[in-house]
Amino acid sequence: MPYIHPDQRESLDPLLRPLFRIPLTPGQLNYVITRIINAYWLRCADYQAIDEITGVLETAKFEFLRRVASSYEDMKKEKNGDVYGS
Repeated sequence: MPYIHPDQRESLDPLLRPLFRIPLTPGQLNYVITRIINAYWLRCADYQAIDEITGVLETAKFEFLRRVASSYEDMKKEKNGDVYGS
């Protein structure tokens, strides 16, 4: 879950702000995520790190789907009509 304590956000957000000012292509977004993962991996390269990284990616994906994609799909369903059950 991305819901860390506000104090922790204060120390991380300044590092991320430069990224928010540039438009990223999907490839560039993948690159940035991969570089962050690699930096984590190189600090603690073991099976537990593989498990942690995989878990973080999965939960981030699920949270994005739950919070963003589901709402978007619901809005599109209302606008364009439901294809299930019709």
